[in-house]
Amino acid sequence: MNIALVSPEFYPLAKTGGLADVVGALSKALSQLGHQVAVFLPNYRVVQSEYNPQPTSLRPVQIPIGEKQAEAKLKEHSLPGNKSKIYLIDSLPYFDRQELYRDPKTGVDYKDNDERFILFSRAVLEFLKALDFKPDVIHCNEWQSALVCAYFKTIYQSDPHFTKAGTLFSIHNLAYQGVFPKESFSKLALSQDLYYPMSPFEFFGKLNFLKTGIHYSDLINTVSETYAKEIQTVEYGCGLQGALKARSTDLYGIVNGVDYSEWSPELDKLIPTRYGSGRLGDKLKNKIALFKECRFSVPKLNWPALGMISRLADQKGFDLLAEIASDLLKKELVLVILGTGDVRYEKLLKQLEIKFSDRLRAFITFDERLAHLIEAGGDIFLMPSRYEPCGLNQLYSLKYGTVPVVRATGGLADTIQDYSADGRGTGFSFKEYSSEEFLKTIERVLTVYRDKAKWEVLQRTGMSQDFSWERSAQKYIGLYHLAIKTKAKA
Repeated sequence: MNIALVSPEFYPLAKTGGLADVVGALSKALSQLGHQVAVFLPNYRVVQSEYNPQPTSLRPVQIPIGEKQAEAKLKEHSLPGNKSKIYLIDSLPYFDRQELYRDPKTGVDYKDNDERFILFSRAVLEFLKALDFKPDVIHCNEWQSALVCAYFKTIYQSDPHFTKAGTLFSIHNLAYQGVFPKESFSKLALSQDLYYPMSPFEFFGKLNFLKTGIHYSDLINTVSETYAKEIQTVEYGCGLQGALKARSTDLYGIVNGVDYSEWSPELDKLIPTRYGSGRLGDKLKNKIALFKECRFSVPKLNWPALGMISRLADQKGFDLLAEIASDLLKKELVLVILGTGDVRYEKLLKQLEIKFSDRLRAFITFDERLAHLIEAGGDIFLMPSRYEPCGLNQLYSLKYGTVPVVRATGGLADTIQDYSADGRGTGFSFKEYSSEEFLKTIERVLTVYRDKAKWEVLQRTGMSQDFSWERSAQKYIGLYHLAIKTKAKA
């Protein structure tokens, strides 16, 4: 099968979050299963400077953006261990910037993000033709590539190059929609007749990129079965529950996989000591290294080490953590947090770090090495999310023998089985979104931690779980075939 995989992020080239990991690992898994995969992403400054993708022999294309024309070129790159062809949409005025989506000086999204991803989306279709790559399916990810689906069903609807291709649109986080003033619609170079109240483009008087992907794609999926149900409700639908409910028969959930070549304690090149379920004693060596990094005293090694790697945001449950932090940090435990985000929480963590300097360390940054060390050296991993489309760290934690504590929502509900009195389960979960329930659940896990025999059984059960990408990739292939059939019936 010829698969065009379109995404604003792709690991290791360009990453702000889990989307990059997912698309990078999925492309690798699909290629390993014998499919021809062409990945398209923007040629951001970070990609050009760190990976130096090479120009292709193809001529530049001119993309209409409103009344003006913008030029796009195509570059290419290859990665060891990934047979996919990786193509970069190159446009210096739009992508040669310090960060992917926002101005680091202000923390505000670039004002021309509409134009940037109009150019990206249409250039993908133009270069698919120029490359003579005839896709069986075009798999678009997040709002930044949603317009590919819209252009595909309008301007390119009768193009013989795309006659048989189906489209799949993946929503990784519904909260990010790409909403712009209605005036941005004129930049799409589509008939003005397509914009009207309740149209696929209109959203409360504005233009919504993600909504177009929901409407124009042949099939839609999100990254867990529970989240696929949740986003059809008012509580989780972010204003698009009606559009999603209207397409409920075309909406599927597939849990993300884990690239175990990157995230396995037996293979991990970023941790001090590798280990497996048969050598859990070696996990302690990573805990010692984590304590050293955090400047925690050696006598506290018997205390459980709790970890969080996350955006510092309400969505991730930091409002709950803020409420219980003082009570939690009076217990015999240490807490290590890695991430950036809401300035309120960055300040709060720094204040708490001063007050509880012997048991809290907050790294307000993102560091891949440290992320691996927290997974390997931690005992317990906290994910008290308000909502969580899929989540990856709970899956990493299982493999590293670091017991996850999660709120039962989205992918967390689908992947973590709550520990029961008879010793079954893979982690600890709570349903009600409240600080009381969160703290009670942590107290439950601490009780089991003190029983080393039960704890080791729990660790090994988690480490035996299989969330490999091959399983998830096979499910995506099933959806690709279904998308092609759906297109053929239309």
